[in-house]
Amino acid sequence: MEKIWLKQYPALVPPTIDVAAYRSLVELLDEAFTKHRSKVAYKFMGKAITFADADRWSAALGAYLQSLGLKKGDRVAAMMPNVPQYPVAIAAILRAGFVLVNMNPLYTPRELKHQLQDSGATAIIILENFATTLQEVAAEVPTKHVVMASMGDLLGFKGLIVNHVVRKVKKLVPAYNLPGAVTFKEALRLGASRKLRPARPDSGDLAVLQYTGGTTGASKGAMLLHRNLVANILQCEAWYKPALVKVPANEQFTIVCALPIYHIFGFTACVMLGMRMGACNILIANPRDMPGVFKDLKNEVFHSFPAVNTLFNAMANHPEFGTVNWRNLVLSVGGGAAVQSSTAALWLKKTGCAIVEGYGLSETSPSATVGPADGKVYTGNIGLPMPNTDLKLLDDDGNEVPMGTPGEIAIKGPQVMAGYWKRPEETALVMTADGFFRSGDIGVVDERGYFKIVDRKKDMILVSGFNVYPNEIEDVLSSHPGVLEVAAVGVPDEKSGEAVKVVIVKKDPALTEADIRSYCEQQLTGYKKPKIVEFRTELPKSTVGKILRRELRGAAA
Repeated sequence: MEKIWLKQYPALVPPTIDVAAYRSLVELLDEAFTKHRSKVAYKFMGKAITFADADRWSAALGAYLQSLGLKKGDRVAAMMPNVPQYPVAIAAILRAGFVLVNMNPLYTPRELKHQLQDSGATAIIILENFATTLQEVAAEVPTKHVVMASMGDLLGFKGLIVNHVVRKVKKLVPAYNLPGAVTFKEALRLGASRKLRPARPDSGDLAVLQYTGGTTGASKGAMLLHRNLVANILQCEAWYKPALVKVPANEQFTIVCALPIYHIFGFTACVMLGMRMGACNILIANPRDMPGVFKDLKNEVFHSFPAVNTLFNAMANHPEFGTVNWRNLVLSVGGGAAVQSSTAALWLKKTGCAIVEGYGLSETSPSATVGPADGKVYTGNIGLPMPNTDLKLLDDDGNEVPMGTPGEIAIKGPQVMAGYWKRPEETALVMTADGFFRSGDIGVVDERGYFKIVDRKKDMILVSGFNVYPNEIEDVLSSHPGVLEVAAVGVPDEKSGEAVKVVIVKKDPALTEADIRSYCEQQLTGYKKPKIVEFRTELPKSTVGKILRRELRGAAA
């Protein structure tokens, strides 16, 4: 397909950019720490942390990690919510020459064990609130070095109060026993007496293992190279220019970082883009705590709000929405899941800033397409391919389909991953001979070059922007002794876009819904747990015995 979309580019966005401006993320970080030293990089619970602070702490933490004997390319996991220790850890891991493995702090022991074993992570930086999960699998994983962070570590005297409240008042830190774990503050102290040996990674070196759901039930690591992430950061910056010019020269560009940093959207669109631009990120540790979110934003001036549909919707409908100053907002980016038209209309009415919808995947670092950043209305499409990016729509045989015909979205660009970690066979299944990544999503393109998602080829379920793979749910529930057969499907849900529904054929007649929910509580993280549990005497199947999920997607009987 000819790149018809280039004619639709806003005036300030170039069709191509120099995605090789930095050899690595380390070069980008070093420049940010030098260029923006006196600026505020992060705000958390009212505390301002400068680029100079982040530079000093990440250098010390990186030096500590190097002192453990880790080698270049060794994997180091980070398992935290949006606390300032997370971006400090990201910079430390990369600057020391290691590979970052982003971890969801809400993982169950089963999920954590798989990811640590699969990545071969030799060290982990984890918030103490989630230490019990690590304790359960510690003997079965290669992760022998543990740095234990506490919520208030980087908040000065206020941190002592925060830690007391978190531990003693709210009781959010279950008792744990991890012999040999070193506290975050102790790691900084020990590292400060050493000198960081600066890593000089090349553009083709692995930077991040970003885990994404697998068709076999186990998640797999998308190998994101330094050049993939550098490219996407620069692509996003270029694409956002029409909105960025609206920010007054005397205001520091400020991003509300409510997206989890462990998710590729939050990692790239908030933390790394913020470093490149000398922006301030307001870190939101728990976006589900709406009163807490509004408290954090009440006295702030901010310009960018990237989020998923569920967060836009929850905030716009909250009674405290009017307590925040939205007048400076110039960029609202929706991703991770489809933005609903009703949410977009309400958000525009209340903020005056239209939601710009984008599309991407862990495998594309993540952004592949975005609507024009100066858009005035919700369009319902996923926008145009970004600079240096090519899209085409393919049929099942890999042939390009005519315009207006649905086809599988295939993406080619500098942001596309190198492949799946230790899974060459699965990589071969998604990469075409000419270098396009087959997304598994079905889309159409119009005569202007705007793309729209119409369906998903895979049976993936999208819950609040998170991928849930039916195979994984089925794999877990089929191991229950009372279950004979099980199928998992996605059903529409007003709050989360989609929710998980499981349909079960009993092996044990005494099996109850409560039994299933209790079992899921131990085995699955929150967004993967079924909202609907239905029992049937049999499941619909094809002539070859394959369960027909599409026949199970209706509401529960």
